[in-house]
Amino acid sequence: MPALQWDLFCRVVDNLGDAGVCWRLAADLAARGQRVRLVIDDPRPLSFMAPQGAPGVQVWPWPGPAEPGDVVIEAFGCDPPPAFVQAMAARDRPPVWINLEHLSAEGYVERSHGLPSPQPHGLMKWFFFPGFTPRTGGLLREPGLIEARAAFDRSAWLAGQGIALQGGERLVTLFCYDNPAMASLLDDLARRPTLLLLTPGPAQAQVPQAPAGVRLHRMPWMTQAGFDRLLWASELNFVRGEDSLVRALWAGAPFVWQLYPQHDGAHRAKLEAMLARMGAPSEVAAVWRAWNASTPGAWPGLPALPPWRQSLQSWREALLSRPDLTTALLAFVNRKAGGRSSSIETLS
Repeated sequence: MPALQWDLFCRVVDNLGDAGVCWRLAADLAARGQRVRLVIDDPRPLSFMAPQGAPGVQVWPWPGPAEPGDVVIEAFGCDPPPAFVQAMAARDRPPVWINLEHLSAEGYVERSHGLPSPQPHGLMKWFFFPGFTPRTGGLLREPGLIEARAAFDRSAWLAGQGIALQGGERLVTLFCYDNPAMASLLDDLARRPTLLLLTPGPAQAQVPQAPAGVRLHRMPWMTQAGFDRLLWASELNFVRGEDSLVRALWAGAPFVWQLYPQHDGAHRAKLEAMLARMGAPSEVAAVWRAWNASTPGAWPGLPALPPWRQSLQSWREALLSRPDLTTALLAFVNRKAGGRSSSIETLS
């Protein structure tokens, strides 16, 4: 039987993460033989994330096509247009409708993953939660990623970017939101020679100069593949949001995650759940909390990198033993669709 037609709806709220997750998923589905229409209200981030596009992925402006395909995914509860939902209900066999939720390590994810949500017109929506445990939907990880990481030529890639390390320098990448702990971090990095790679946006805006001992290199906007390699090349990564969190995990280097700050403080519970899930050593947890303004007091100082790396990579190996998100999603859709596509059955 032919591959299924997937309609993936994405609203870019802010900070590029919505587009980043949706593009990675769309491209991965298409690489596995599916047909994907990515309906996005602001396609501008794709101009640098994926300037060449991807075979099998069509980018549609909002509100998207008139007729739905076999599978409809609304990313992060963005709600397809009402007319499109009416068209879903009018089909003899309505599409499999999925709400792809945000990534979290909190306990409710296991309880909520895969739950149905009855909708008007007799439609059913299903909740699909990415996550870090076997009772969740897994993490985005395209086939061949880990093999490419293992074969990565760091020196050649750095040379291609015009980046030359000086004697004894460590390489650190900074991708962040605005952060009141920035001065403390810079002072800490200055304790040993550091080349700090600044990504476009808040990182470059917040660090016009650095203390002695820290050299700055301003990076351009990069493709998603280029961003992966940036993380692979660095000895320590500061990342933000859920897409770069997952990519930092697969990179295997020590990293500090900055959550999107929420006025009600909900990000603090998410932070603590993440630290517990990864089994972070106390000195690593202290840095994460300070970077997220979760605890008052002085900057705790960066831990030694080798034991930090070993702890992270042990968790990474456990995560690699589980199905990735796209594989889990294909199997889930196959069950809900009644096995209508043999191309999905082979992956379930």
